[in-house]
Amino acid sequence: MSQGSTESTAFISEADEAQRQLDYRDSVKIFDEIEDDLRTSRTFQRIYALSLMGGVTLTFLLGYTVIVGLWESQPVFTRWAGLIIVNCLWIAMGWALWKNRKKIVSRTGALRNALQDRQTAAAKLPLDSPSGLRIYREASLDLIDQYRKSANKNRRIHNFFQGIIITGSIVTSTLAAMNEGSSQVLRLSASALSALVGISAGVTGYFKFRERGYNLQSTADDIEKHYNASQFMLDEYAGRDDEAPLPEADRLRMFARYVERLKEEQRKRELQLETSSSGNEERTG
Repeated sequence: MSQGSTESTAFISEADEAQRQLDYRDSVKIFDEIEDDLRTSRTFQRIYALSLMGGVTLTFLLGYTVIVGLWESQPVFTRWAGLIIVNCLWIAMGWALWKNRKKIVSRTGALRNALQDRQTAAAKLPLDSPSGLRIYREASLDLIDQYRKSANKNRRIHNFFQGIIITGSIVTSTLAAMNEGSSQVLRLSASALSALVGISAGVTGYFKFRERGYNLQSTADDIEKHYNASQFMLDEYAGRDDEAPLPEADRLRMFARYVERLKEEQRKRELQLETSSSGNEERTG
């Protein structure tokens, strides 16, 4: 450690250092929350776009049936009601798409400001002392909580769409079996449910919510395991049996190396999922 770094650390009181640690943790938490909100908004933006395209497609199909009905027979209420409902659906999706776009722009700016605040708070920390590594270890608890919240959110979304797929498939088959005659209500309901099941299957297959949730949960569990091991001197953090236990500074540095490696692996898995989804979309096109 250089003489200048030693002198800069000596001039910082314990109360001042504790306050700087608190400011840094608050700035990191705010940054992570804004980043998670921005990622969620972008995900919903894609869902809104897919729903909008599906609604517009159904509008053309139902509009065609209405025109054919006007030429061939007297149009019934269900045909007009279906067309109106689908139009309301894609108009609502378009409005949600426009409104969510403003949220993305706002949160992107807030994310830049939060990043600057985090960098400013980090620059004030005495990182040449073990306290900086302790801050990093304690900040990993917020990272674990963030990963687990994202994992739970992805699991809930996956289970929601899977429920639509399972329930919609069963109900569609039942309606098709019941429609022995020429009931337009049952036929229209079966068609709408079939389209909903197809859209849900496409969304889950493209965004892979289940795989994302599994990766996030696994990374959070691994970080927590290393956190407990470094705190209680377990496994590789305990050192060799014939030697003295590892000093705290060595354990903290080892923990930081493991966490950075796990974060890098998580980023690679996310990139792999994005690449896989884009590749499947290109092959489908």
